[in-house]
Amino acid sequence: MGRAGARRSRTRKKRPFWVELPLLIVMALVLALLIKTFLVQAFSIPSDSMQNTLQRGDRVLVDKLTPWFGSEPERGEVIVFHDPADWLAGMPVDEPNTVQKVLSFIGVMPSAEEKDLIKRVIGVGGDTVECAGDGPVKVNGTALDEPYVFPGNTPCSNDEEGGQFKVTVPDGKVWVMGDHRQESADSRYHQDDPNEGMVPVDEVVGRAVVVAWPIGRWATLPVPETFKNVPDRP
Repeated sequence: MGRAGARRSRTRKKRPFWVELPLLIVMALVLALLIKTFLVQAFSIPSDSMQNTLQRGDRVLVDKLTPWFGSEPERGEVIVFHDPADWLAGMPVDEPNTVQKVLSFIGVMPSAEEKDLIKRVIGVGGDTVECAGDGPVKVNGTALDEPYVFPGNTPCSNDEEGGQFKVTVPDGKVWVMGDHRQESADSRYHQDDPNEGMVPVDEVVGRAVVVAWPIGRWATLPVPETFKNVPDRP
């Protein structure tokens, strides 16, 4: 009996691939969803506010794992964050089709519905950030050397709507600015909102670490050297 059972086991036919395919697809989708939820997510750049570091239409990969271990954004990082106080009010959002909704839900492609923004962290909790005239931007009294600022822009915007400022960032929040200074409605221009232009750390999705698409623009997004010279507190 034991030998007959062994022979039947050896001669049992393997299931056709088309039978196993649905299971493989489900497993792949579950894995992609877990990666999107806990590790890395793709985001699409919707505007010119981070030029030339990021171009409209670039796809970046965002590290979502580090915040799970209690790490907060640091100066110089490029971060993605949820709209903190209707910064995007009135901005049109394209309605995605069903396929786009499914692919964005599992993280294969960026979401077309989420109202998220991407900017560079200039100041963290306890920092004093200031702009006067055309610049430079100062953090805790130290002037920043900002080669990433869009060519032709000045580090500070010489206007009365927010381009000239001096603020102290509360703990648990960050002050953000776009690299295309004269085309970025960032913390400077939302100082009258409930957060006084700051972004709560709880609203940060993660740090953008890589430009993944298009292939010709592949690049990492390191912290610029200038931020290493800023003292922790004034």
